[in-house]
Amino acid sequence: MHKGRGSGLTLQTTILTATAMVAFAANSLLCRLALQKGEIDPVSFAGIRLIAGAITLAVVVRFRSQSSSPGRTDWLAAAMLFAYVVFFSFAYLTLSAGTGALILFGAVQLTMFSAGLRSGEKLGPLGWLGLALAVAGLVYLVSPGVAAPPVLGATLMAVAGAAWGVYSLRGRGVGNPLAATARNFVRAAPLAFLLSLPFIVTAHAHADTTGIALAIASGALTSGIGYVIWYAALSRLSAMRAATVQLSVPLIAAFGGVAFLSEAITLRLTAASAAILGGIAMVLTSRSGMQRA
Repeated sequence: MHKGRGSGLTLQTTILTATAMVAFAANSLLCRLALQKGEIDPVSFAGIRLIAGAITLAVVVRFRSQSSSPGRTDWLAAAMLFAYVVFFSFAYLTLSAGTGALILFGAVQLTMFSAGLRSGEKLGPLGWLGLALAVAGLVYLVSPGVAAPPVLGATLMAVAGAAWGVYSLRGRGVGNPLAATARNFVRAAPLAFLLSLPFIVTAHAHADTTGIALAIASGALTSGIGYVIWYAALSRLSAMRAATVQLSVPLIAAFGGVAFLSEAITLRLTAASAAILGGIAMVLTSRSGMQRA
């Protein structure tokens, strides 16, 4: 049993966890930065991100994994990873970094909560209240109004979040999640290449040096290395803590958008963040209490 589970966090675990959360938030910032000035198209960004992530994770697995087993082939997981990356990229054509991360995170958690309910998991009154609050926050965030995010962008990001939620559920119980992620990146990369062909033929595909560099950074560093760091932290975190710390990702992305992309934190985003993240925290607390009972 790892010392960090169920006990106070060590300095090393805290640093690993914080670094992973910053890496996940940086994915939103890098994608938005690359797309907002048209330095790369979303399909090219997604494809380069997947290829860079596949190469990075394959190298890490090659030097870290002691098992030569190829593992089971899960094309559904690869398809969900592909859908997440592609819809994520298209969504950031119009969404700010913070808004996109909040919709993504909310959709991921709601997808996973829904799967839990379908499988027979029970929620107490606090859990149902939190779930209703989170859904209300999402509805408020995307409801019509001057400060509302673009409907298409919000919808695309919600689909990306649902895909990532399904991908996460497919990964539960996998013996070597790092190796499985590397394999899924390798399988998803050709799908991105096939999607890019119509863009290439119609001359809609484009990328300059900066756009390519940002896509590589997203794939190799904030995705590939970010996952490696996250898995190292996960081995020392309880499931409750692992779920809770991810509440910080949309907030980091929002403040990163202010600092690096000159984006504004609106009253709507602030109120929706409080409702969505607070509601999710209530659900997590409710589930944790039931698990201890």
